[in-house]
Amino acid sequence: MMGKLKERIQAFVNNRWLVFVAAIWIQSCAGIGYVFGSLSPVIKRSLNYNQRQLSKLGVAKDLGDSVGFLAGSLSEILPLWGALLVGALQNLIGYGWVWLIVTGRAPVLPLWAMCILIFVGNNGETYFNTAALVSCVQNFPKSRGPVVGILKGFAGLSGAILTQIYTLINFPDQAALIFMVAVGPAMVVVALMFIIRPVGGHRQVRPSDGLSFTFIYSVCLLLAAYLMGVMLLEDFVDVSHTLIIIFTVILFLLLVVPVVIPVKLSFSDEPKDLAVEEVLLPKPEQQEAGKSEQDEVIFSEVEDEKPKEVDLLPASERHKRIAQLQAKLCQAAAEGAVRVKRRRGPHRGEDFTLMQALIKADLWLIFFSLLLGSGSGLTVIDNLGQMSQSLGYDNTHIFVSMISIWNFLGRVGGGYFSEIIVRDYAYPRPIAMAVSQLVMAVGHVFFAMGWPGAMYIGTLLIGLGYGAHWAIVPAAASELFGLKKFGALYNFLTLANPAGSLIFSGVIASSIYDREAEKQAHQHHQHHIPPQISGSIFSGMFAVDEPLKCEGSICFFLTSMIMSGFCIIAGVLSLILVYRTKTVYANIYGKSRT
Repeated sequence: MMGKLKERIQAFVNNRWLVFVAAIWIQSCAGIGYVFGSLSPVIKRSLNYNQRQLSKLGVAKDLGDSVGFLAGSLSEILPLWGALLVGALQNLIGYGWVWLIVTGRAPVLPLWAMCILIFVGNNGETYFNTAALVSCVQNFPKSRGPVVGILKGFAGLSGAILTQIYTLINFPDQAALIFMVAVGPAMVVVALMFIIRPVGGHRQVRPSDGLSFTFIYSVCLLLAAYLMGVMLLEDFVDVSHTLIIIFTVILFLLLVVPVVIPVKLSFSDEPKDLAVEEVLLPKPEQQEAGKSEQDEVIFSEVEDEKPKEVDLLPASERHKRIAQLQAKLCQAAAEGAVRVKRRRGPHRGEDFTLMQALIKADLWLIFFSLLLGSGSGLTVIDNLGQMSQSLGYDNTHIFVSMISIWNFLGRVGGGYFSEIIVRDYAYPRPIAMAVSQLVMAVGHVFFAMGWPGAMYIGTLLIGLGYGAHWAIVPAAASELFGLKKFGALYNFLTLANPAGSLIFSGVIASSIYDREAEKQAHQHHQHHIPPQISGSIFSGMFAVDEPLKCEGSICFFLTSMIMSGFCIIAGVLSLILVYRTKTVYANIYGKSRT
């Protein structure tokens, strides 16, 4: 009896679904960058910063969130628990030091040093993201879309989760939120870091996996709806502390519920079922390992020699023709009739290093498509407060909360629907990215026109489209460039986000807004200056020294139309990538359908 219990506990500890659930919990507190909007007023007030100084801290936060080269490199050298520990220490030191300064327990540092602390603290998030994605993509190699979508979704939702926990604690000192951001994620990561690892997940495939993913998706939808309702209720109604405690307990229960999957798989199924599954399921990793180097060279030769019309044939006929051509080449090579040239570097679908991937057009198509698509979405997220104010909305928090939820649903939905495309139709995953970018193009048009209710529809479309990028892109990159160096590839692609934000939000949107605000201020002053002294040397005395403010849809009309155009260009780049990778996806997923 004890032996069987020990065996099942071991099966539970090594279950890939336990790793996935632990990764969800880490991601649920990993998006510390999303809480910066709540931290910044405390920092501004305590250190007497102006808005320009505070915006520099915001840039440092964005850079820390996106510069993940070190995290990607360390995840290949260290065990994943080591990378997670480094991230937890960075998070603790960076934000912990900021908390000491804000509360007067440490001397005030110059602005550049504060920027470094914010960068270091937020950069810990890249370690959490990398370790969670690398381990789970390796454990679920044939379900990359759902896995990436769900994990990235919880990272996007973590801001709302952390805010709800802080509301529960109800500290009188607002600086306590900084302390919670410094200590909370670090404690969760240290508690779970030894669970996050590859556990040979491709050997744990079961027929019930589809139902397990459906259950996780149901929990995600329920959690999103619940958080949306709680945030709106707390925003509009003065809720008692007892009710907040009940809300938070329900939130924790929803987060804990997914652990029933590994418990059920490990303790209710007979261990022998695992062996049956091992025999029944194809194991592409073992098949690939069994190939000789000569076979790999012959296969790469087939890719060069096959006629183009072969790619247009139905899957079964295409595989038959390729097999015939490969057999002829093998025979000819054995007889010395042809000389098979040695392959230089990996082909798409195999494992690339970052340097090998950087010379491939496919990687740059993904990068620039992501830069234009997600960059335009981040511009809306960064300027949502001003956009809603310019259209006459007083309560901007509603739209901030809404876009957070739609972003989460976009990530979860993007992974789900892109997986249907590749799994059921063996069609390239980037087609889902093209669709999401065209959806965003429509969303930007709604913002530009400023119609009644346009903010609600625009927020919905931009949130869904922006979120979908972060489910589709990592999965597509792992399919085209392999899993071996996935951490470095993923962290390179995330650089598209701050690059897009810097150009679109920092240069285009802010310049156009200021220009329109100056026009309106000038017209306003002209109307209010007495006509007898208009144009005289005294007219400057009537100028009011206050921040420039723009009103009406004109404030973001041109910006939104430019962003819409960028999304259309991004969609075209994604379609080019679809055309280039049809064969790769047919080879990866077409075999499982025939």
